[in-house]
Amino acid sequence: MSTEAHKKDAPKSVNVAIVTVSTTRTIKEDKSGLWMAKRVKKEGHRLVLHDVVPDEAGVIASTVCDAVRQQKAQAVLVTGGTGLARADVTIEALRPLFIKELTAFSVLFSQLSFDQIDSAAIVSRACAGIVGEAVVFAMPGSLKACQLACKALIFPELSHIVRHLVKG
Repeated sequence: MSTEAHKKDAPKSVNVAIVTVSTTRTIKEDKSGLWMAKRVKKEGHRLVLHDVVPDEAGVIASTVCDAVRQQKAQAVLVTGGTGLARADVTIEALRPLFIKELTAFSVLFSQLSFDQIDSAAIVSRACAGIVGEAVVFAMPGSLKACQLACKALIFPELSHIVRHLVKG
């Protein structure tokens, strides 16, 4: 079946959770998460969770797993905690959960970031993979990074990815 046929057969609406990793922000101060929440609805999807959690690997992993199991999220957008500081553990918390990794997401995000911010993109980490029956995307916490990832990569393919997870 072609990509075009898959996209036609994809669900029109997906359950999406947003998890912001930060020890300093609240939901009201979460510019990236609030922008993504609006975008989820604008794209016709259902927002099933928006939470802010601390930079703790166990908390990040359990929040993502709970979003998938309890909130029935088909996609989880994780923002923040992807830098190089010792406290930045989002990637390390998520990768062990992946039953499959979408390696192209990181590569494509890096290329798009390079086009925007030049060599500073080298410190910008991102990843994506499958947790249970959901796709999880992790991206930097900056608003521009979230907008770039969501507009250029995530939302154009979200229903298509979920279609693969639901229908095999």
